[in-house]
Amino acid sequence: MYSSNLSVPVGDAPAHNIPATGEAEERTRDRVLYSVLEDGPVSAAELGERLGFTPAAVRRHLDALSKQGLVEVKLVANQRTGAGRPSRRYVLSHRGQTKMGNDYLDIATDALAELGRAAGPAAVEAFASRRFAAMERRYRPAVADIEGLEERAEALSEALSADGFVASTRKVGADSPTATMLSVQLCQGHCPIQDLAREFPVFCEMETQAFSRLLGVDVRRLSTLASGGHVCTTHVPVGRNQTPQRAEKRTRIKITKQERPR
Repeated sequence: MYSSNLSVPVGDAPAHNIPATGEAEERTRDRVLYSVLEDGPVSAAELGERLGFTPAAVRRHLDALSKQGLVEVKLVANQRTGAGRPSRRYVLSHRGQTKMGNDYLDIATDALAELGRAAGPAAVEAFASRRFAAMERRYRPAVADIEGLEERAEALSEALSADGFVASTRKVGADSPTATMLSVQLCQGHCPIQDLAREFPVFCEMETQAFSRLLGVDVRRLSTLASGGHVCTTHVPVGRNQTPQRAEKRTRIKITKQERPR
């Protein structure tokens, strides 16, 4: 579990009550930062709607967070059509992820590097395997009695969020008449061991294998924070799309006796 340095108020203060300076201003900015972490990539308009702020107030806070190097802009294409200009969406930067808490990671990274030098890469792999085996045992009761794969993925997402990974799921392919397969994307907006996993990718590999065993299906990692993605995304195939496809129009051509080839 990560230890956050943020103080996030629970209530939604209206935009006209947002103070311009002082401690309340800092708490409000932390709320915006946390919402970018939880919902990113997210637009300024979406943030304003979720937090109850005016667009001008949200942009003021986003500009300040951007100047501090805590958030950055991603240009995201329309996911449904891919057409039109990409929209500006905000995600946490690496510095922002660090602000959310990664205590003792430098020490842990140095210790694992020393372990690798002394006992070889297999020792680091064995350590990572034991770590995620423990996580798998802890999460197993959360998914054990759930039959539907989509529901299991959602339960796993909730368990990950309880441990500070800010996880969510979204279904992919349900609204597309051309998609033949449905999937769920399991997203993690925060990784408490991001810097460590950057040095030792085996941690991401072991986590992916643990997800596969917990969900009972082969999953695939699409992106990780450790490799530069703005979220960790795991592809979970859930079945064939049941959306009816447009029937192919067939035209029967009647050939008379005189027209048949000789």
